[in-house]
Amino acid sequence: MVAAASVDDLGYARVDHQREVRQGIPEVVYGENKTVEQLIGIIASLYQAKQSVLATRIEPEKAEAICRVHSFLKYSPLARTLSLRGETTRGRYRAPVAIVTAGTSDQSVAEEAAETLLVAGVEVDRIYDVGVAGIHRLFAELPRIQRAPAVICIAGMEGALPSVLGGLLKCPLVAVPTSVGYGAAQEGMTALLGMLSGCASGVTVVNIDNGFGAAMAVLRWGTLTAEWQLEERK
Repeated sequence: MVAAASVDDLGYARVDHQREVRQGIPEVVYGENKTVEQLIGIIASLYQAKQSVLATRIEPEKAEAICRVHSFLKYSPLARTLSLRGETTRGRYRAPVAIVTAGTSDQSVAEEAAETLLVAGVEVDRIYDVGVAGIHRLFAELPRIQRAPAVICIAGMEGALPSVLGGLLKCPLVAVPTSVGYGAAQEGMTALLGMLSGCASGVTVVNIDNGFGAAMAVLRWGTLTAEWQLEERK
């Protein structure tokens, strides 16, 4: 059972102060459809509890209003995130996690993943615009990608890049379909179905445009790996 004192009841939100104890990362605030006032209150609750702060899907106008009150926050316009690294963050991996995109248009999703990892104390290696339309670009970066302990691969259109990487890597690989593409791409559905149907074994696929979800999958693996290493040392 979780103690009631671990939840800060603001009336419009119940902020979970024990999320990091249970999952290794504090509660993350999904900003879409929340008012500026609600976001200010939730962020204040996390900050006062000395926790990391990450709010996703924050548009510039909202960010400007929130930062007037909480000047300690950093806003990333491309990722649409507000963040603050807290005192309790720690790394899960000894080397940077690679974030690989098929195209430049996928970078907003990639940056959401990057900001999520950075708030959790995990370094990232950005490798952008190496999709199958010019696959020689990918091969030029392959040694760098293969050094990563985990890879997040982000692609729109037909979503082919994760299948290619899935056959070349042994580390955990998370695929993120994006809503990038012309009409038949169906706002990411074609990429999603392609990634789910890919022939490379063991590739994890998250929801369309969900860079945050991909980063969380990587963080869970990193926590498990750290626990396994600790058990081996005992």
